[in-house]
Amino acid sequence: MEKISFILTSILPAVICFAATALILFFLPFGKKLLGADRGRKFAVGSEVNVGKPTGVGFYFVLVIAIVSCIFAYKNVSIILTMGLMVLAMISGFLDDRAKNPWNEYVKGALDFCLALAGAAIATIFFPTEIVIGLNGATIQIHPVLYFILAVILIIVSINATNATDGVDGLSGTLTILTFFAFNFLSQINQTNSPESLMICEVIVGTIFAYLLFNFYPSKMLMGDAGSRALGLLIAMYAMYVRLPLAYLVFGLPFMIDGGLSILKITIGRLTKKKVIILKNTLTPIHDHLKKRKGLSVPMTMAVICLAGLIIDIIYLGITLFLHRGI
Repeated sequence: MEKISFILTSILPAVICFAATALILFFLPFGKKLLGADRGRKFAVGSEVNVGKPTGVGFYFVLVIAIVSCIFAYKNVSIILTMGLMVLAMISGFLDDRAKNPWNEYVKGALDFCLALAGAAIATIFFPTEIVIGLNGATIQIHPVLYFILAVILIIVSINATNATDGVDGLSGTLTILTFFAFNFLSQINQTNSPESLMICEVIVGTIFAYLLFNFYPSKMLMGDAGSRALGLLIAMYAMYVRLPLAYLVFGLPFMIDGGLSILKITIGRLTKKKVIILKNTLTPIHDHLKKRKGLSVPMTMAVICLAGLIIDIIYLGITLFLHRGI
């Protein structure tokens, strides 16, 4: 009986989130009045097929994530603050989704910076600044000031890379699930996990699985900036919460390669007034390159990127297990 009770309790957050998200997205309460319609993305390959679809449904599932997490971790101040910050990231993206014209990129950048400052403050004050190198379990004590600066960078990178990746049905949601699974397994190997970190992973998995029912090709709705910005922030905060921020360089690689390279290409081009243009013969985000230049279908594009991410995660976790057994 105790085993059954433990199993039921351990999966309860995922079940609640899956059921709540699936019901909400099926009925889309106040959908037409509340949500925006996708405008398509300038220069994005194949984005015209999404024009008119409900977007910004991240508004719903981010609230589910935040509410359920706060209920199960009501005594944990750091989680409550993190969830509150994630909701703010969602609201900023949601307002952009609803706007008649996309927000200026400098406005978005300023908002990202403010969110990153707040997130870094939460991490520096409430999370351990002694981080763990996932591969061998070694620890590094980082000065709070340096930790704060690095946390700001990590959050900004994660928000923008996740946001830019959200351009193919099912891609961003699936990568998010893989990323949280990977961080959760790595934290268990390195013993930096906790009941709260497991709960957050379950909440994310249950919620995003329900969202993917409506977002796999051909999608019926899109998370919009409301979802992608909030998830990007939460991924960064989770990496720091389990004391494994360096592992983002591995588990976040699909986001950084697919979406991050697009941001980097645009940024370098603007800073140098287009005198320096990287990846001249490559469309970014990379999913656009796979669709237009390689001729892959939307499902195949999603599958290739997610499979690559899964292989990277498995190899890294396998090496980590091998090294820890040898210690």
